[in-house]
Amino acid sequence: MRGERFLQSLDDGRSVWLEGKRVESIRQHPAFRGTLSTIRDLFDTLDDPALRDQVGYKAEGREPYAHSAFLVPYTAEQLAQRSRSFAFWSAQTHGMMSRLSDYARSIVTGWYAARRRLNELDPGFERKITAYYEHARDHDLFLTTAIIDPQIDRSGSLDDSRIADRYLHVVRETEDGIIVRGAKMIATGAPYTHDFIIYSFLKFEAKDASHAHVLIVPANSPGLHIVCRESFADAREQNHPLSARYDEMDAVLFFDDVLVPWERVLLYGDAEKVLALRANRTANALAFHQNVVRYVAKLEFITGVTFAVAESIGVTGFLHIQEKLGELLTQIEVIKALVIASETQAKPDESGVLVPELSYIETARSIGTKFYPRAVEILQQVGGGGFVQAPSGVEDFYGPISGLMHLYFEGAAVSAEKKVQLFKLAWDLIGSPLGARHELYERFYAGDPMRAYANLYNSFDKDRLVDPVWRLLKETSKGRIAPVL
Repeated sequence: MRGERFLQSLDDGRSVWLEGKRVESIRQHPAFRGTLSTIRDLFDTLDDPALRDQVGYKAEGREPYAHSAFLVPYTAEQLAQRSRSFAFWSAQTHGMMSRLSDYARSIVTGWYAARRRLNELDPGFERKITAYYEHARDHDLFLTTAIIDPQIDRSGSLDDSRIADRYLHVVRETEDGIIVRGAKMIATGAPYTHDFIIYSFLKFEAKDASHAHVLIVPANSPGLHIVCRESFADAREQNHPLSARYDEMDAVLFFDDVLVPWERVLLYGDAEKVLALRANRTANALAFHQNVVRYVAKLEFITGVTFAVAESIGVTGFLHIQEKLGELLTQIEVIKALVIASETQAKPDESGVLVPELSYIETARSIGTKFYPRAVEILQQVGGGGFVQAPSGVEDFYGPISGLMHLYFEGAAVSAEKKVQLFKLAWDLIGSPLGARHELYERFYAGDPMRAYANLYNSFDKDRLVDPVWRLLKETSKGRIAPVL
């Protein structure tokens, strides 16, 4: 099964650091064991005859199924296949794992789909992206991105050597490739990825040539150090069911003179070309589409938890609770409608690839930064003090005071033990370190939400909305309303 092959592939000498120590075995370490078990099971769905058609597709000339993130959609059915695949994996993880590789895989697929047009940026681009796309597809590579520069001094710029020297940049060229030095963040899934998709969100100028690049970097590259945040994994699954399974590790990458082979250097040295590739509509639409499909699953999950909490304590009959629960349903329906709109209004790009309508996807990503924090707030309001009155563990139901536990923790519609399990799950979602991380993630994973709204305004065809206003006023000033007889 390919899930086990995935785990074995991580023993490749990569340099992963956690709590000041280098991790000797990723798959044996308790910080990663639960998450890797989840990913292994997801990878195995591609080998399961009952599930593989929901997750994958048969690439031409290839016998095993490939994940549908690698499917280039030319028809509505192929676009729907991608959507079903994203939805299936997201449902299996309740939307709690946002970087299961299908996002970064979709970026690569988008660049591959637009390869002939993008070859104008560099004569070697088509050859390089084709070779990499086929390699990643055929070897089930796990991919993630690292596109943010470290927070050193946001008031500065690349004119400041303190910043320029620490942002990822090329220090020299060699016959084999380029040598890069600096740091990147936030690489979610970094300890167990195969390759990193590397570029920057900076607005480059021509003088910033050493910082302008798009790279694909193997995780086990000599000189590359993966520095993890604190682990939120918890082996006590009954008390922390989400933290035990779904802690996607985030990391900062240190590049200590890392060689990137020329075949993995997609672009380098031309700021305008890097910006053009970064803005490629085909790749962005295919990748961001996965973001929003996954987000539906997460909203459905937190809504389900909130409904269950409300029912367990008998508050669903109160109007102010019904209003809040209805608001959660509205959130789901809004995002689902935007997904459907993006798919039904998809149009072929210059290469004939059926691309989801990006305006709807961007809208969903923008309002999503407000929806999830609001959903967390509603769950907090519904459960109230019940979240902090839950006992330390379900083990208390089997101790000397078990009779009192069953008496005083009983719910309106569920047993005391089930109610405590439910509140433990809800707390893991909203009050644990993992829960806090997820709220922060949903606020900022798509970038600065303020800038996203501003970009929407700046790029919008404003005359389409403003011109009718002036026409109405012009007609009014001329007195063109006909008299009523």
